[in-house]
Amino acid sequence: MTSRRLEPPFLSANTSRAGSVKDLNHLDENGNDVTPILRIEEGTREEDWVPADLPEDYDPNAPGPDTRAQATWKKVKTRTRYYVPGTSWIPNYSVSLLLGDVVAGVTVASILIPQSISYASSLAKLPPLTGLFSAAIPGFLYAILGSCRQLSVGPEASLSLIVGQTITKHIHSDPHGPPEDAHLVAIAISTIMTFQAGIFTFFLGFIRLGFIDVILSRALLRGFVTAVAVVIAVEQLIPMVGLAGLEQQVNPTTTPDKVAFIINNIASISRPTTIVSFTTLAILVAARFTKRRLTKSHHWVYFIPEIFITVVISTFLSSVYRWDKYGIPILGDVTLSKDDSYFAFPMQEDNLKWLKTTTPTAILISVIGFLDSLVAAKQNSGRFGYPISLNRELVALGTGNIAVSFIPGSIPAFGAITRSKLNAELGGRSQMSSLVCSSLVILAIIFLLPALHFLPKCVLAAIICLVVVGLVSEAPEDIHFFWSLGSWTDLALMALTFVLTTLWSVEVGVAVSVTISLLMVVHRSSRARMSILGRVPGTDKWRPLTESPDAEEEVPGVLIVRIRENLDF
Repeated sequence: MTSRRLEPPFLSANTSRAGSVKDLNHLDENGNDVTPILRIEEGTREEDWVPADLPEDYDPNAPGPDTRAQATWKKVKTRTRYYVPGTSWIPNYSVSLLLGDVVAGVTVASILIPQSISYASSLAKLPPLTGLFSAAIPGFLYAILGSCRQLSVGPEASLSLIVGQTITKHIHSDPHGPPEDAHLVAIAISTIMTFQAGIFTFFLGFIRLGFIDVILSRALLRGFVTAVAVVIAVEQLIPMVGLAGLEQQVNPTTTPDKVAFIINNIASISRPTTIVSFTTLAILVAARFTKRRLTKSHHWVYFIPEIFITVVISTFLSSVYRWDKYGIPILGDVTLSKDDSYFAFPMQEDNLKWLKTTTPTAILISVIGFLDSLVAAKQNSGRFGYPISLNRELVALGTGNIAVSFIPGSIPAFGAITRSKLNAELGGRSQMSSLVCSSLVILAIIFLLPALHFLPKCVLAAIICLVVVGLVSEAPEDIHFFWSLGSWTDLALMALTFVLTTLWSVEVGVAVSVTISLLMVVHRSSRARMSILGRVPGTDKWRPLTESPDAEEEVPGVLIVRIRENLDF
């Protein structure tokens, strides 16, 4: 005898040997599955089957109580894994990846810690503690919510520069001079900008606008990054030659003004500060060059944190020989104080009064930040062959910035292309490396900062200039690429972005370049490519007349056209 589960219409065999069909649409008293089963003895003819007497409301496709609950739970788990990727990779984490993730996390942290201090104090004009918090909290949250396994999230030079320029502009906007509580104004401006950047980034991901990165060309990004590198180099040259104090009195605004300021005050340059700055920069450049040469034969050299070692040695020498007595500015006291509050709601009254004036800049920071982040995420996902969700990336980055904005004075944090690449090369294969890195940054906040009291500020400026060297070195390759392709439009857009950003401001350069890029996209989409088709003689194939000279227009009075793009109205 054979058995089969019933499908509509239900049939039973009308023979004396046929088994009876029982109406068992639900579970019985013992909880057993009694879905209708048709039992047919072998030899029963199919033409003898007749419809069985079953209830009118019976639905064979309706799941039972247990099946419906299981389906709901499965849907919840699937959506949770999509919206919170950490719930997927943490339970399935392989211990075999731990060594590589720990090594990558420790090495990236040794770079991120001094960079965060440098970006906060030298570029954003904020206490160094805010840079470390911005390196710890967003990176930790991204490891839980982000989909890229190697992305390193933290403060970035270009974004910190924009924050610092905005703070300087508002502080010196009063014709009567800067306010007495200038440091509180700086903290309020930075906090509300970070909060707005987080909200805007989160909103872009929430409404699924992760695709908008395709409208901004590679030439625009390269022109912007190169210009920012030049602006940062000029910005950091001032503290490297010991003119930071005089700069606060003169307050040069644009990059040409700062270049003129340095030239006009060459006689006031501090010799000890200049020696320490450029010696540090030379050592860092030589160390990086040596590492690249030796890594091929000695792979362990790649793991040496030259930046962290430089910070430790310079701090030690400064404390022993008291460089501050020779006029070299030091970091100062940055220990945690129990009397200060390190948690506050960002939408306070003192912050809200800067809301409207900083909104355009916050949107600009969000756009630049997520573009760099998405480029880094795409590079790593393509290299290691795993999918990422650009919308999830935006949500994760936005959440991290919203969370860190509850720390007063925090600066925006996004993914870094260079650190992410380093993370992958050092063995980082999961988001665990980000958790390790963020944990070490938190430990640095508690234990390391008090030991950095004598760290020379000019050393931090030299560290930033090392980043500038890396950014500028990538420009010739892109210029050669566009030149070899004959892409004069891209070269012109790159040059325009560079000139506007360098001579005017970051905001003007990006705003004009993005506007031109969008207009170019609209222009190209409005001119759809069309081709007239003809039949190839002796076949049923149709080819464009411009590509196949043998093709003929056979149908009189009919023009067959193929449109290669979508039509926009």
